[in-house]
Amino acid sequence: MAGRLHTEAHLIDRIGWLRAAVLGANDGIISTASLMLGVASASSAASEVLVAGIAGLIAGAMSMAAGEYVSVSSQADTERADLARERQELATDPEFETRELTQIYVRRGVDPALARNVAEQLMAKDALGAHARDELGISEAVTAKPIQAALTSAATFAVGAALPIAAALIAPPHLLQWVVSGLSLICLAGLGAVGAKVGGAKILKPTLRVAFWGALAMAITAGIGALVGRAV
Repeated sequence: MAGRLHTEAHLIDRIGWLRAAVLGANDGIISTASLMLGVASASSAASEVLVAGIAGLIAGAMSMAAGEYVSVSSQADTERADLARERQELATDPEFETRELTQIYVRRGVDPALARNVAEQLMAKDALGAHARDELGISEAVTAKPIQAALTSAATFAVGAALPIAAALIAPPHLLQWVVSGLSLICLAGLGAVGAKVGGAKILKPTLRVAFWGALAMAITAGIGALVGRAV
């Protein structure tokens, strides 16, 4: 229909929370399952394996929240410092900043005269926003959000960590390691598929990648646990 606006929903808008969510859930499954398998390899007591899993869930969720908050806050600090510097440059030498923005558009293939016109119009409306987006690469979709990243990582880590714990609760003691590792790998494969689907990527490669590294981590931890169990 003529005059009707078409609004596109781009997947890049999800990158902030999607990265933290996939990382949190992936770490929750792998680290908790690996910890439980390591303890199970060193000790046959199911209660000890469950205690290790619960402790891993709590400690891991807190660690993920703190780590994400600190790292993303550092990114946000850098962004703020860059924006403050750009704001100062715009106030002291706007003509240079106009030429700088013009050259950015020229390098992207815009005619120099048109690039100058575009730069002037964008700067007239929002000079800092134009330079933040096109010179610094900072936009609303990808800007650092520490609290969002921390809460997302902690919550998804806890959800991921709960899966191997649930597997240990329902597994017969003599099959505990097999049930925990098997269910964890299935969940990791599902996580890789969901992450790829939400992110708009092909499913097979991310699914295999997540499952492979999860299996490797669990196998190594279980092997070390068995060695330690024999040694002590």
